[in-house]
Amino acid sequence: MAFNKIRIYLEMIKFQHSIFALPFAYLGAFLAEMRIPSFLSLFWITLAMVGARSFAMAMNRLIDREIDRRNPRTAERALPKGLLQSSNVIIFSLASLSVFLMAVYNLAPVCRYLWPLVVIPFVIYPYTKRFTWLSHFILGLCLGLAPVGAWIAVTNSVTIEPFLLGAAVLCWVAGFDIFYAIQDMEFDQEHKLYSIPANFGIKASLAFTKLLHLTAISLLAWTGVRLDLGIFYFLGVFIAGVLLAYENSIIKPDDLSKLNMAFFTMNGVISMLMFFFVAIEVVSRGMDIG
Repeated sequence: MAFNKIRIYLEMIKFQHSIFALPFAYLGAFLAEMRIPSFLSLFWITLAMVGARSFAMAMNRLIDREIDRRNPRTAERALPKGLLQSSNVIIFSLASLSVFLMAVYNLAPVCRYLWPLVVIPFVIYPYTKRFTWLSHFILGLCLGLAPVGAWIAVTNSVTIEPFLLGAAVLCWVAGFDIFYAIQDMEFDQEHKLYSIPANFGIKASLAFTKLLHLTAISLLAWTGVRLDLGIFYFLGVFIAGVLLAYENSIIKPDDLSKLNMAFFTMNGVISMLMFFFVAIEVVSRGMDIG
């Protein structure tokens, strides 16, 4: 019984999708220190990420519960189906926020003052689809804060480089969220919800995504130039670019059959590969462990 309840909560927040953002948080921490961060730093960053993402997903499910109930694609989610009550999700959200704050207070002191800037977009995002097609970019901002937050968490300082990383993640995420929103285009149009597919159509959406992913790769390359990174980092950026190009090539206006592969498989691979090559870059320089 308890195991089943845990499974419902994990499914509600799509825990397995942590693979999209967590590697970029680690990437930010590694590049910030230019060495392998200490175990404690990585532990608290991981806990902060899990807490923040769990809070964000729970709030999204709570705020969107009526929309999810009307959408055939999402009607089987925990809240619309009655597997969880709103009170359960509120308690879960507060518990997740508490975990995030506990982690924040064990990281760099400046994080204790900046954490509201992380939480606010999480609460705003679910409402944005009700009034603007820029909602994809707010979601991108939510995940783009991962490398920025991790960088600041280990350095206790703010520089431009983490914001380049964050902007790259923002563009990457906004692009694949546009892909994902194609599934709900007709539903969004019928219920007067805003998204790039609903407002501009599939062809324009695919063009938007290509531009965003090209921008993401350019920003990753610019980060590498500013940090004077070497061959392994740029090899990772190149491979990520090839994978994003492939991802964009398999989604066509008249054939969306590979949408889930593009969204789940390719994006998970890209985030892990980028972190892998950053880790190799750091280790190859003979840098020590924090």
